[in-house]
Parts: sequence; C-alpha cells; structure tokens
Amino acid sequence: MPRFPVHDLDTAPAASRGTLAALEQRVGKILNIYGGMAHSPVVLASYRALKSAISTHGSFEEATQQAIALAVAAVDECDYCLAAHTAAGQRAGLTLEQTIAIRAAGPVEPKLDALLAVARQAAGNIGTVDDQTWREAQHAGWSDEQLAELFAHVAVNLFANYFDHYNRTELDLSPAP
Repeated sequence: MPRFPVHDLDTAPAASRGTLAALEQRVGKILNIYGGMAHSPVVLASYRALKSAISTHGSFEEATQQAIALAVAAVDECDYCLAAHTAAGQRAGLTLEQTIAIRAAGPVEPKLDALLAVARQAAGNIGTVDDQTWREAQHAGWSDEQLAELFAHVAVNLFANYFDHYNRTELDLSPAP
C-alpha cells in the first residue's frame, strides 16, 4: 500500500495540479507515480523540472533515453519503472528482446552497451564509475559532453526509482515481462 495518496486533478494540492494535468495530457492518464508525487508539490515540480531540462537540452534519442532508464531501474530493482520503461522503450523502437537484454545487463549494441555500463556503475556505486568503463564509453564514440549529460538521465531515473521505493507506489501498468 502506498504511503501517500494517489491524487487526481480534483484531490491534488493546488500547486501540483498544473503539472499533474500536463503529465496526464502527455501520458493519457495520471500514473500512480505522478499521483503520489503530487502529494508534495516540490516533489512533482522537481521531477518535472529534471525531465524538462533533459527534453530541452538533451541530445540522446528517445530509444537511448529509455535504455538508460531501463538500466538504472534494473540496478535499483524498481518494478514500477521497469514496467513503464519496457513499454516506453518499445514505443521508442526497442524490441522486447532488447529491453529484456538491457534489464539483464546483456549485450544489445556495442556503443549503447558502453554507455549503459557507465549508467549502471553510476547508479549502483553512488556515482562512481571506474576508469576502464569510462574509457570504453569514450572509445565506443561517446563524447565527454554526452557522458556528462548521462548523469542527468541517471539522476532523474534514480529520483523516480527511489520515490517508487520510498512511497511503495503500486503498479498500475502491465508488469515487465
């Protein structure tokens, strides 16, 4: 059972309603994660601000963003985000087999694999990434700017994963296969 109520547009605090409405319009419904975050306007606004910065300034294509989200969710063992990003990853062009491989830290494509190795280490080691993994990502073709950007993607996904664990968000999506 979640620790916070799952708000809708009628029950959310006034300061959360605009952001919640925008998320509902984008996704088609108010997901439990957003309804729970809405309980505290600062939580929902912080999450949305990170997502907005990535949308405005980020350079990764949607499939890469979803692959990062899957890798981080797997490290964090977040069933909610694994379900959400498995579905979103498929909408972005990843195959089901690729989403399963990413979640299992298996190979998908060498360049992407190198980036995801950095993301996994950052998520699992309080931000620390060993030099070899970093160099392998650079040698695979990722620039220092892209590796810096990766941190924002890891951070927003950690935010969502940790919130789901903190709140005990109930799954309102199909579970990840």
